[in-house]
Amino acid sequence: MLAEGIRPVYASGGCEIDLARRELRVLGSPVPVGGRAFEIIEVLVRSAGELVTKDELMNRVWPGAIVTENTLQVHTAAVRRALGPYRSLLKTESRRGYRLLGAWTIRHHDEAKPPGLLQQTRLTGAAPATNFPATIARPIGRSAAMQRLQDLVSAYRVVTLTGPGGIGKTTLALETARRVLGEFADGGWLVELASLSDPHLVPSAVAGALGLKLGSKTITAEAVARAIAGKRLLLVLDNCEHVIDATATLAEALMRLCPLATVLATSREVLRIEGEYAYRVPPLEVPPDEQLDAGQILSHSAPELFIARAKELGSDFSAHAESLPAIAAICRHLDGIPLAIEFAAARAATLGIDQVAAALRDRFALLTSGRRTALPRHRTLRATFDWSYQLLPADEQLLLRWLSVLPGGFSIAAAIEILAGRQTSSSVIDGVSGLVEKSLLNVDETAAVVAYRLLETTRDYAYKRLSESGEAHTAAQRHALYVRNAIVRPQSAVSQVAAESPNDDGAPRTEEIHNVRSALDWCFSPGGDLRTGLEITAAYTRTWLYMSLMTECRARVETALSRLDQASALTSEQLMQLYIAHSIAVVHTTGLVEDTQASLEKALAIADSSEDDAARLRALWAIWDYHSNSREYAKALHTARKFHQLAMRLGDRSAIVAANRLAGHSSHYHGEQATARLYLEQVLKLEAEPGHPRTVWFQYDQGVLAGAILTRVLWLLGYPDKAATTAEACCTDAAKLGYGLSQCYAHALAAFPLACLTGNVAAAERALDACTSVANENHLPFYQSWSQCLRGTLLVEQEDFSAGIAVLSSALPVLGRVGSRQPEFQIALARALAGTGEVVRALDVLASALTHAENDGEYWYVPELLRIRSEILITQAQDGSDTAERQLRHALRLARKQGARSWELRTATSLARYLKSRGDRRHESRTILQSVVDQFTEGFATADLLTAREWLAAHR
Repeated sequence: MLAEGIRPVYASGGCEIDLARRELRVLGSPVPVGGRAFEIIEVLVRSAGELVTKDELMNRVWPGAIVTENTLQVHTAAVRRALGPYRSLLKTESRRGYRLLGAWTIRHHDEAKPPGLLQQTRLTGAAPATNFPATIARPIGRSAAMQRLQDLVSAYRVVTLTGPGGIGKTTLALETARRVLGEFADGGWLVELASLSDPHLVPSAVAGALGLKLGSKTITAEAVARAIAGKRLLLVLDNCEHVIDATATLAEALMRLCPLATVLATSREVLRIEGEYAYRVPPLEVPPDEQLDAGQILSHSAPELFIARAKELGSDFSAHAESLPAIAAICRHLDGIPLAIEFAAARAATLGIDQVAAALRDRFALLTSGRRTALPRHRTLRATFDWSYQLLPADEQLLLRWLSVLPGGFSIAAAIEILAGRQTSSSVIDGVSGLVEKSLLNVDETAAVVAYRLLETTRDYAYKRLSESGEAHTAAQRHALYVRNAIVRPQSAVSQVAAESPNDDGAPRTEEIHNVRSALDWCFSPGGDLRTGLEITAAYTRTWLYMSLMTECRARVETALSRLDQASALTSEQLMQLYIAHSIAVVHTTGLVEDTQASLEKALAIADSSEDDAARLRALWAIWDYHSNSREYAKALHTARKFHQLAMRLGDRSAIVAANRLAGHSSHYHGEQATARLYLEQVLKLEAEPGHPRTVWFQYDQGVLAGAILTRVLWLLGYPDKAATTAEACCTDAAKLGYGLSQCYAHALAAFPLACLTGNVAAAERALDACTSVANENHLPFYQSWSQCLRGTLLVEQEDFSAGIAVLSSALPVLGRVGSRQPEFQIALARALAGTGEVVRALDVLASALTHAENDGEYWYVPELLRIRSEILITQAQDGSDTAERQLRHALRLARKQGARSWELRTATSLARYLKSRGDRRHESRTILQSVVDQFTEGFATADLLTAREWLAAHR
């Protein structure tokens, strides 16, 4: 037991804990530790290596207070950071508490000599002295940040708030300081450094704010620190960036000589001293692009600030829900920067929301309505950025200007390539690091390759500086060349056709899309580099398709094709890429396959003149795709077989997977179901082999597409349960992979049709909703129209015939030939027309569908077309004609020939009903239907089998 008034100094290895001075020394050097963090150290070291539970630790360090688990983690992290090379001494016992390891001994006893004012107490209820200004407006959207900062201030003795100009560092620092002021007996003091032009005056400014009488002409950082000595105070150093070195020297002296002092600094650049915790102030939350709901918009802090500031000026936009999407767009455009949002709100109060939103292209001219009492550099947005820019050395100014041509995230390699000839690689690396430290560049270290990005407002400012310097044209040219070099590269034979998994070497450069857009805008502008623009467009076509950006792909390719005669000729490979991409994009945006023919013929001519097998493979794929979209399945099957032969000869696994998928797809539509099953199951077998990435062509996963068609094949062959399992797996895979086109395909061609075929209306509604949602999210016009056709089909299934006719009549023309020849949609339309009494029109629709099937080889649906036609004739016939019976028997023979047992069941049910209605043919009708029912081994709960068995039971 130690004598009263004696305090121990605990030591273990290179660590010493001096309880009298409240000081931690590591390897002989004092290390700054925040008050609460030091109290944690004291509790743990006095426990001599024993476990201290979390509850016990919180009760002893924060007696009577409610403390969150997160707060405790912040402070224990501060302890570990302070221990440095000895951080492993603090051991966490999972879910229990903490233990301080090490052989701690008391090396010597110091008499308790409390530093000045340590033992001073305040009168009950007396507030600590302070010069903090009174709160004028509450911070909006900063509750989480303030709680985090409160924890940091009690855990670390130097906390620096960093971020770009206007992000709200000062407001946040002062509000946090007010909240923790009660923990500092000697008060909290604000030192405003913005007006200082001479860094040597920093110590004097601090001394003046604290009222220190140092009696010397030259006031040094060390003199100020010694004067503060043991006072327990909070020092807020505001706007340090222009005197950063002098501020860092002062803060370092305070940490070394003032164990009870805490520094809270705001700066666009960190101090970089021992014990500092840098907190990067985030922007306010902005609603995402697709969020239009008023309640969701108002739940984000950026629109909340905009509306609050506008209301202060007499405009209440919150009452006008129609204004909220525009407010959200303004806040996004301004990157959630509070100062910029306040400027915009002030302008909106006088000009209106729409005027401000339209004028933000020149945000620096518009946003000039700052508060009269604000610092000069905060009175306009331009002044805010001018301040930061003028503090940069010349090489960083040049780097910032040139980086403004990069609209998205970029790598160090990209910056080096664009600045080649202007700065050395090492200068660029150092400059990027400097811009990050000065809060002018954001860094994303979570990506596989560290990426940097300028906030849009910062980039806009830097680009204006670039234009003013006369360097914009040269920088844009360097950027376009960088983009071309990044995406134009040799590819494997198959990767030139396909858009594979992102894990492939030949994968599309999706991360470059913002750079591609910017480069193409410049290349095709007056004075741009047309040849480079054409090369970039040709190389990036498969990426647009891979990302389901069909509309963008079509527009970019059409721009390139319209300018071909104005530039040097492209290679045959590049021309073919443009023409094939154009044909695909047109189909998926308009459904009008006729519009693709000209592009396709040009692509085929190029392929025919080439002896490159890869070119032939691409050409065959394009031919197959054209015939398939035209629903010319005899020709599609012929082309698929040629593709299969060439793929097998090339031996490329990806091509073989696609070849089996094409052959299975075409065989199914041609009515060869058993053959189709073999091809499609081979696709799934190959895709399931370990060690191989999924085969993805133009964002269509070949396994998903094969599974979708196999679903229908299995149903046709009489395996409804296997079909349901396959459809579910297909949709699940598509969702996991995340490819928009694949997901639409799975829902539209597997889940929805199977649900209708098996009579499960609820499942059909779910599949329709899923397809529509994905099509809308990915902006896929083709599948949006397809979803409308599915909706019309579902209405017919629900016997809402008039609504079904209206929807189908509106949607089918949009799909062009694809829709006009789709037998499922034709049958739905015919059923609806017959249901409303328009029998002649219904029979005309079916006759057209049968003619198409006969001419173009789409035989798989013919048995059902004949059955539906017969049903209509039976319902309407008044003369007892046997035309219906002949067609039903013909449909039955076709179904058996195709192995389509489910069509056979439907047809046999219709034929049995008809024969029974003829009076004396009950036995024949039962025999026909029973023979088909007996072939089924599953699917007994599906609508068709239930209907057939109920009929048989009722007509014994």
